[in-house]
Amino acid sequence: QVQLTESGGGLVQPGGSLRLSCGVSGRISHIAAVEWYRQVPGREREFLAARTSGGGTNYASSVMDRFTTYIDNAENTVFLRMNNLIPADTAVYFCNVAVRKTAGRPTTDLWGQGIHVTVSS
Repeated sequence: QVQLTESGGGLVQPGGSLRLSCGVSGRISHIAAVEWYRQVPGREREFLAARTSGGGTNYASSVMDRFTTYIDNAENTVFLRMNNLIPADTAVYFCNVAVRKTAGRPTTDLWGQGIHVTVSS
């Protein structure tokens, strides 16, 4: 079976950095794409970043040049590197990983349950 394991959240000071990860376990061909979102209580879910295994990227203007997402298909893991964090980045972060279980077949979306990030001194 294919499963998703999230890590990397926690408490960080303003100006600091964190690297979030969503690792895929089980038998797959490769990770085709990843999307990252975050949500603050009382606010709608916010799109942050996306990357395909072919190299295409898309970033929200609010995190452009601070956040970077990438795919490590050698480890079947996706990452979100967050630099220069500010208190407004405090939120629950979600990965949406498009997994191709078999070459030539449609992908399956795996959603993380949420990674808590708190930016505070």
